[in-house]
Amino acid sequence: MPAKILHHCNTVEECYEFMLGYAAQGRSSDENEKPGGGQIREFLERATQAIAGLTEECAKAVDEHRLEPAQKFRSFLAVLDRDAGSSLASIELVLAQPSISSQLVDNLNGSIHLRALLTDTFLLGEVLRSQLAAKTGR
Repeated sequence: MPAKILHHCNTVEECYEFMLGYAAQGRSSDENEKPGGGQIREFLERATQAIAGLTEECAKAVDEHRLEPAQKFRSFLAVLDRDAGSSLASIELVLAQPSISSQLVDNLNGSIHLRALLTDTFLLGEVLRSQLAAKTGR
């Protein structure tokens, strides 16, 4: 799988894992962390950047590696794009809050949009790995 796609997927997964831990801490705010918030905001910011570029990178991989059936990939990329857009809107709403509590992050964790995006990345990762392995004989 192309390195950029793997990086995007890993960034989203790492953010989700961090959010699970943050939600369990029972914090009422992130304000006591360094100026402008702390790690939760950093993870969420990195995730927004990764999500914003994910569909485009996947579309490039389909074209560059001539993955087949291309139309099936493109149909799935439309789903990925919708889930990415919905997840991005949810994360950006959380980031726009002056204070990020554990409860707020717990609700974001439970978002069907974010969970759909994670599942999309897992599915796409496996398909891309198997397609590329078949093309390279590995």
